[in-house]
Amino acid sequence: MNEYASRLEKIEAVLRWALPLRTPSEESLLSFGTVPDAVRSAQLVPLVAPCRELVERGGKRWRPLLMVLCAEAATEDADMFERVYRLTPLVELTHTASLIHDDIEDASASRRGAPCAYLTWGTDTAINAASWLYFQAAACIQDARLPAETQNRLYRLAAEELRRLHLGQAMDIAWHKDSAAYPAISEYVAMTRLKTGTLASLAAKTSLTAVGADSAVVSRAGSLAADAGVAFQIFDDVRNLTTGNPGKKRGDDLAEGKKSYPILLHLTEHPDDFPFVSRCFEQARREGADSPATER
Repeated sequence: MNEYASRLEKIEAVLRWALPLRTPSEESLLSFGTVPDAVRSAQLVPLVAPCRELVERGGKRWRPLLMVLCAEAATEDADMFERVYRLTPLVELTHTASLIHDDIEDASASRRGAPCAYLTWGTDTAINAASWLYFQAAACIQDARLPAETQNRLYRLAAEELRRLHLGQAMDIAWHKDSAAYPAISEYVAMTRLKTGTLASLAAKTSLTAVGADSAVVSRAGSLAADAGVAFQIFDDVRNLTTGNPGKKRGDDLAEGKKSYPILLHLTEHPDDFPFVSRCFEQARREGADSPATER
C-alpha cells in the first residue's frame, strides 16, 4: 500500500475536516444553517463523538481511495483532483453511519477492536448520531465548488444509492431474524450488491460525475464497482468463518444469524446438512460468538 500512502493520508485529512473534533467549535454549527441562539457547540457532542470515534479507529478506506483513483484515470486536471478529495466523506461517512446502525440491528459486540457505539453511548444516541451522519456526509457536495447542475446530480445519485443500501439491509435483516430462512445464492448476491456494492458504486459514480465523465462511462464504472463490492463482501464472509475479521470475533456472523456466502454455497452442494446448520445457528444465537457451534 506504500504507493497509495500519500493518497490515504490526504483522505484522512479530509475526513478530519469533514467531521468536527471531539470538542466541536462554533464553526461546526454552520452545516445546520440558522439555529436558535441557545444552541451551543457542546450540544453537538452526542451527534459527533460516536461517529468521530469510529472513524478514528481506522478502516480500510478502499471506497474513498477508489474515488480518487477513478478521478486520476479520467482526468489530468489537478483542480478536479482536489474537488474529488473533498467529496470522499460522502462515501466514508455514509459507510460509518451504516456500520453504527448495522451493529445495533445485529446486536454486535465489537467494531474495529472496541465496543460498538451503541454499547458505549447508548442505543438512542447511536441511532440518532448515525442518522445525522447520513445527512452530514452529503454536506461535502456543496463544499466541493462544483457547478450547480453537477451538485444536483450528485445529490440525486447519493439519495438513490442510500435507498438501495437500505433495501439490501432490509433483505439481510429478514434472513438473519429467521433461522429457517436460507436465500438462494442469487438472492444473496442481489442483497450484497445493494448493501455493500452500492457504496462502491457511489464512490465510482460520484468521482466520475464530478470530473465530467460521459454518462455511459459513469454507469459502467458504477456497475463494475458494485461487482467489486460483492467480491469484497464474499471475501469478508469467508474470513469471518476462517481467520476472523480484524476487530471482530471469528464466527460472529453465525451468532448474528447471517446466512453468508460460504454457508449458502455449502448448503447448495450439501442440502442434507440443512438441519445440522440450522441447529448450529440456533446454538450460536443463544450462546454468542464463543459458542462451540461456531467451530463445527
